[in-house]
Amino acid sequence: MGRRSFGFLYRSRDFLSKTPRERGRPSPAKLLKEFEVGDKVVIDVEPSIRRGMPHRRYQGKVGVVMGRRGEAYLVDIKLGGKTKHLIVLPVHLKKHSG
Repeated sequence: MGRRSFGFLYRSRDFLSKTPRERGRPSPAKLLKEFEVGDKVVIDVEPSIRRGMPHRRYQGKVGVVMGRRGEAYLVDIKLGGKTKHLIVLPVHLKKHSG
C-alpha cells in the first residue's frame, strides 16, 4: 500500500460541491466585484473557479482588504493569534455585512 496524499484539496468533497441550481459559472457581476482598501470581506470560495482560491481552512473567515495584486486582493486574516496574508481573487470574496 502506498501512502495517502494530503494535497491542497484534501477532504473538500462537500465543501467544493454545489447544489444542482447553483451549478455552472458565476455571473459576470460576481467576477467583477470591486473592494476598497480597508473593507471587511468574508472568504466564500467559489468552487467552479480554482484560480486564486484560498485554502479551505479560510472558508467563512472575515478579513480586511489591504491592497491589490494584479486583479486579486491582498486580504489580512487573524487566525490562531497570527495575521495571515492571503492573495485572493474577488470571485472568492464577499462584503462583510457587520
